[in-house]
Amino acid sequence: MEGLLQPVHLFFILLIVLILFGPGKLPELGKGLGKGIKEFKDAMRGGLVGTYEKSDEEKKKSDEEKKA
Repeated sequence: MEGLLQPVHLFFILLIVLILFGPGKLPELGKGLGKGIKEFKDAMRGGLVGTYEKSDEEKKKSDEEKKA
């Protein structure tokens, strides 16, 4: 068996999480995890958009300097 996360390992991790948090908290944990991942992705996209906007502004400035 190679690899860190075999199906048996994942089963035991899920079982431990279920014991620690209980079945009532699992939907809340999943929802919170999903929101966190979504916010992270949005932040990454926002960072990239900001980078592109900055480069567009720099291009406009350089174009204006070339015209002058």
